[in-house]
Amino acid sequence: MATPRPKKSTKEITSGRARRVLSVGELATSVGSSYLMEALKAPFRSADKRQQALLDTHIKTAMKVVERSQELRGAFTKLIQMLSMRDDILPGEMLQVLSSVQSSVPPMDYAMIRKQVIGELGKAPETLFASFEPEAFAAASLGQVHRATLKNGIEAVVKVQYPGVEETVKQDLQNIKALLQTFTLIGRDVMRQKIDPSEVYQELEERLYEELDYINEAKNIALFQRMFRDDSEVVIPDVYPDLSSRRVLTMERIEGYGLQEILAAGVDQSLKDWVAIKYFRVLWRQVFEFGVLHTDPNPGNYLITYHPKLVLLDFGSIRIFPERIRAAYHGLAKAILASDKKEMARCFVALDFLGPDDDPKPMFRIMEIVFEPVLRNEDYNPRDYNSVQRGMDIATIGLEHRLFKDPGHRVFLARALMGMDAYLKQLGTITNWHREFKRCVERVRDGAAGDLLKTGS
Repeated sequence: MATPRPKKSTKEITSGRARRVLSVGELATSVGSSYLMEALKAPFRSADKRQQALLDTHIKTAMKVVERSQELRGAFTKLIQMLSMRDDILPGEMLQVLSSVQSSVPPMDYAMIRKQVIGELGKAPETLFASFEPEAFAAASLGQVHRATLKNGIEAVVKVQYPGVEETVKQDLQNIKALLQTFTLIGRDVMRQKIDPSEVYQELEERLYEELDYINEAKNIALFQRMFRDDSEVVIPDVYPDLSSRRVLTMERIEGYGLQEILAAGVDQSLKDWVAIKYFRVLWRQVFEFGVLHTDPNPGNYLITYHPKLVLLDFGSIRIFPERIRAAYHGLAKAILASDKKEMARCFVALDFLGPDDDPKPMFRIMEIVFEPVLRNEDYNPRDYNSVQRGMDIATIGLEHRLFKDPGHRVFLARALMGMDAYLKQLGTITNWHREFKRCVERVRDGAAGDLLKTGS
């Protein structure tokens, strides 16, 4: 399994309430000033120059945010990473730059990690494990991962939360409000989206506290194991509860190729095809059958074993849709395949895409654009789907018809679909995606998800 090389370690998360408030305040002011200056200059420029200047502003703004997140680390970095999933708020050019935040985090010194393990589990790593590698093989915004071997010889990985990160959460959530106000203005003026910053803030707060709780992540892992227990081609790592706590999570180590390696040139196309189709089925099964979504399509969260099997990793934050939302998505998919516009319109309202009195015709057109690859009952090359142009077409329809409703569940599903679109393009699998999609829709028994989530069986 390929392992990312950690960058030079750092000793601590930047702390100090006044320092963090001042730092984020300066950032919010700088971002707002950049867009204000661009708006003042726009009337004196040609259309092409206005477009280029706005693009430059998007990229420079995102780079400022990335730089500041590297300085502040911890919860602020994670919040920026979460915002990088909000395609309804920020332009694609900014999202692309912001997506680099996660891979830009250096690991912490081992002495601090060792102290955290002792505080959480009562003993030092060298006492708890047969072996524990001091050097982290992966580091993210809230914690880092070390290889270890259990006393019985089983190979494991140990995820350790950074000491002090929780102390920064409350202040960073407050600090992010100023930046969020600026970002939602960008969403309104640039993306033509009506954004409620309080709703976005609540979503960020809930997801952040979820990711800080490794006991919650262990529960999420158990849920996904139940969801895919009937699929021998999907692997979810086991958790070792005696060596886990709220800030330390010890899991089974699974060897395999990273998804990024499979996407590379020179990999056998038959393996790429297997990965593409399996990923497609697993994603739609989450949406239609369970209404439970793994919310981060980062390629580092997937491995391909030698069998092959698809391994899912990192369950810090998942999204569980209410049963009515799951059923509405499944109903919408069935209606799209059947060209049943009456049922589609009903589902638009159930999903809060439209109000009861809104004209559904613009949404019919949007659905045709989004689901084009699965509506054609023939072999389809994902690379023929121009995502950028289709996105512009959807934005134009939304603007012309003032379609501003954007429920939270759509944001996460859109993120997952964008990730899948990118992977399918890179994998280059040409197949009848209509048949694959139809199988995913037809295999679902309504109510099964609710039974699974309620009983935990």
